Amino acid sequence: MRIAVISDIHSNIEALTEVLRVAEHQKVDRFVSLGDIVGYGASPNPCCELVRSVAEITLLGNHDAAVAGRMDYSYYYDAARHALDWSANVLSDENLAWLRSLPYTYRIGEVGFCHGSPIDPKAYEYIFALEQARELTPYVAELPEVTFIGHSHLCRAFAIGNGEVNDVVAQKFVLRKGYKYIVSVGSVGQPRDYDNRACFVICDTDARTVEYLRVEYDIETSAQKIFDADLALNFGKRLFLGV
Repeated sequence: MRIAVISDIHSNIEALTEVLRVAEHQKVDRFVSLGDIVGYGASPNPCCELVRSVAEITLLGNHDAAVAGRMDYSYYYDAARHALDWSANVLSDENLAWLRSLPYTYRIGEVGFCHGSPIDPKAYEYIFALEQARELTPYVAELPEVTFIGHSHLCRAFAIGNGEVNDVVAQKFVLRKGYKYIVSVGSVGQPRDYDNRACFVICDTDARTVEYLRVEYDIETSAQKIFDADLALNFGKRLFLGV
């Protein structure tokens, strides 16, 4: 089974459309969305509707929770908070109701999914460094063989086993028996690893492989929509830089 895992779309319909096109070409069997459909970008409704049409499950990201009234975001910085207010105002009632209904976690056999750290999904803790991955060691017996996460917008993978936690530095790698893996899948709509291409992951459960894929998309159109909306200009500018 080939599972396409997408995350952190952030209202970028141009990136999402291209990612789904590439994923279909890769003959995936299922789509799983790790959340943050909205926030930052200017196309929240088209993104919600497209994800709803293709994803087997969508998880609740922190930006989704914010616009759906399921978390307090008063401590977010001004521009991000304003983007969430804007999104909540433009989202359709149907899409808002959908966001309110989303779960925090999902599991397919020995493959788990969560927006942030799986230990306390509602806390939206980051895992993008070895130190953070090491904090999972007391819970390793409870984890599935591989857990896919988003939230950081970074492509990072960690192998936990034999009393150690190690980085997995590869564009494609095999899941070794006896280890538990945490895989941060990057971002479809706002990459932050200095590569401005959209990112997603394909997990092949039969071949026991995980592969990162990067996809070029029409950044100019996506950014211009942000410039034309009542949103911070930096949210459009950063798309060109991949930060």
